[in-house]
Amino acid sequence: MPEYYVGLMSGTSMDGIDAVLVDFSNNKIPKLVCTHNHAWPNDVYQQLLASRQLADNQLYQLQTLDIRLGEIFADATLSLLDKSKLTTNDIIAIGNHGQTIRHRPNAAQPFSLQIGDAKTLAHKTSIHVISDFRTADIEAGGQGAPLAPAFHEAVFRSETENRGILNIGGIANLTVLPADQSKHITGFDTGPGNNLMDAWMAKCCGKSFDENGDFARSGKINEDLLDRCLNDTYFKTAPPKSTGFEQFNLDWLNEQIIKANKNLSDSDTQATLCELSARSITDAIKHNAAEITHLLVCGGGVHNAFLMERIQLALPKCKVGSSEVCGIHPDWVEAIAFAWLARQHTQNLAGNSPSVTGAKKAIVLGRMTTYE
Repeated sequence: MPEYYVGLMSGTSMDGIDAVLVDFSNNKIPKLVCTHNHAWPNDVYQQLLASRQLADNQLYQLQTLDIRLGEIFADATLSLLDKSKLTTNDIIAIGNHGQTIRHRPNAAQPFSLQIGDAKTLAHKTSIHVISDFRTADIEAGGQGAPLAPAFHEAVFRSETENRGILNIGGIANLTVLPADQSKHITGFDTGPGNNLMDAWMAKCCGKSFDENGDFARSGKINEDLLDRCLNDTYFKTAPPKSTGFEQFNLDWLNEQIIKANKNLSDSDTQATLCELSARSITDAIKHNAAEITHLLVCGGGVHNAFLMERIQLALPKCKVGSSEVCGIHPDWVEAIAFAWLARQHTQNLAGNSPSVTGAKKAIVLGRMTTYE
């Protein structure tokens, strides 16, 4: 009998809402039934960008945006169900990651804030909603991120090869899956994925991303600026660790450019940012997971051919390719992960990996909001 869940994911790149309908009736392999990418209305997208500039003590202003996002997440869900020809009665629960506004796991009072009001989403869809996945892990002493590694372990772990799962979203994160089943998995955010490249493209070219990495490919990597960027303390910090746009943004980049005293062309800067993502990823693998022989890549970065080439070049003994070789399309891995986390919650099963986040114990993640 089908066991349907919806997963909703909007990452730091804010390039839309990924909505997936997943059947978990086969315990080992989730079946991706239907997918939908739901664009942010431009006015809401601009508000989300502006929200990143709010001081922490001004976040109460997000309440209206929180409700508006709940409505849009509901629209995404209903559009997905319309595509799939299923009804809301067929769905057990929605796993909604929400849109991250702040991620401060190392603050004096650690927190991670995602918006997209669960009450509004549940009311508009008449489906139970599981949300606020990161808080429980932080309260247990963890980073609250990355959360996908527990899902990666459930569906991608092999007994015959040491695998890495690399999600290149706005921020890149790595999951290390040893073939030796007695060993714990590990994982962490490696640093910038697409966010700096996307921000630079928006600034200099008025485009939302660098298609195929063609603009970066047309430039020349500046080693001085690259070294300055890679000197950031985050890259030298040992896992567990997580980061976000608060750390790596255009203000941070401009500071590195000033320190490096470089006046580069736009394409040279883009080439250097692409190499920064590739180098920070591959350096992290060399220092923390040199045993990986197969790197499965998901997220938007898998479509950046130049970035993928740079990663493969730096890892000549490791096979680098899309997660699709294991039956899951790279564009939907993260959204499926939150459908899976919703299922874990409804079955009272742990959703975090303490060896990844640094939490004191494995715990059930998320909070259920009912629609009644």
